[in-house]
Amino acid sequence: MRKPVFILATLLMASCAVPQPAPDAFNNAEEAIDAAVAAGAEEHSPVELRFAREKLAEARKGMEVRQYDKSIVLIEQSEINSELAIEKTRAALMRAKVAELMRENEILREDLESTYGEDF
Repeated sequence: MRKPVFILATLLMASCAVPQPAPDAFNNAEEAIDAAVAAGAEEHSPVELRFAREKLAEARKGMEVRQYDKSIVLIEQSEINSELAIEKTRAALMRAKVAELMRENEILREDLESTYGEDF
């Protein structure tokens, strides 16, 4: 009778053990932040970049106090914030490109109207 209780208790304790983050998890998050910076996130999406850096710093603190599960989640959130910063930067750059092209089109339209009149 004691054997099933012992096995159950052992299984329960083993299921509660949280593995440490992969050794390269911090490197991956740092690389994601570096990629966001390289994409221009400091200018175009500074809030998301700051969140990514804060989450990574919190994950390191979690590792110091052996809160591995929390650290794993924070590392993932850091990477997600970095990806969001990259995408928001790309969107901002594309909006700027569209705005520039619209300005160029307006200049061309004005040139055509001045040359051929409004009914060109």
